[in-house]
Amino acid sequence: MYLQHFGLRELPFSLTPDTSFFFACSSYQEALNTLLVASRNGEGFIKIVGEVGNGKTLLCRKFLATLNDGAAPTTTTIGTQDEAAAARTRGKFATAYIPNPYLEPRSLLLALADEFRITLDKDVDQHQLLKELTLALLNFAREGKRVLVCLDEAQAMPLESLEVLRLLTNLETEKRKLIQVVLFGQPELDDRLKQSSVRQLRQRISFQYELKGLQHDELDRYLRYRLRVAGYQGETLFSNGAVARLRGVTGGTPRLINIIANKSLMLAYGEGSQLVLPRHVAVAAADTPEARRGWRQWLWGALVLLLGSLLITGWVMTR
Repeated sequence: MYLQHFGLRELPFSLTPDTSFFFACSSYQEALNTLLVASRNGEGFIKIVGEVGNGKTLLCRKFLATLNDGAAPTTTTIGTQDEAAAARTRGKFATAYIPNPYLEPRSLLLALADEFRITLDKDVDQHQLLKELTLALLNFAREGKRVLVCLDEAQAMPLESLEVLRLLTNLETEKRKLIQVVLFGQPELDDRLKQSSVRQLRQRISFQYELKGLQHDELDRYLRYRLRVAGYQGETLFSNGAVARLRGVTGGTPRLINIIANKSLMLAYGEGSQLVLPRHVAVAAADTPEARRGWRQWLWGALVLLLGSLLITGWVMTR
């Protein structure tokens, strides 16, 4: 790969949601602040909605890591499940992370029991399962811990499972609720929550935020930040023109930025260049299906502006 060529320690634009690469742009920082304030408030549901590729999973992991001052893990690999569960029950918060909530109610409850390290009989019935979960939540409360569940890709969750979560949030002591839920999802989540069968849950959403992509003036800083984290010692590897072209073909969507920036670096490396130029971004965008439409729109806009300037120039010259 191009690591040695550019003096990098690791890939700067990997798609893996690594919290060490978390860039606190305005949208990310506002969303993180909302999550931290809402979680310490301790009641109701929290909803974070964002388009595909806007960094919801990375935000979720950063939130969990920040909540207990780094106690929460940033990965969920199979080999570290026990350590991950143990880490998520340390600190002031006991947290559960469900990356794939496409689970029917019983499976969801079992997943929560697993996250909270609850020992269950193999053939446990629904009544006993709920009883054990309730006891665990009460024990956390006695220890002074707040319990928080984060569900990624929540737009895929069956409505029946959403209702089970709502019923769990009914559990409370005299002072506060025993469990709080954070829903991370695509805009389709809003459509699902409009259905009458989950209207009670909808009323319990106490905090919400819509996660946006990078703003116009944040892309260059984003590229420099990720390069620096990856070990680059210089200023940047992207020319001003390349940054402008990258902004045009991605619309500020972080996932698309990472994909096209990575391909652009590969193209520059293939030419022996130490700098990514606009043509590298253009070729990388042409090889990225999700960016092609944006690239055509950018090109069409440039042509319209050029034609307009030519017409104006011609009109002035004839005066």
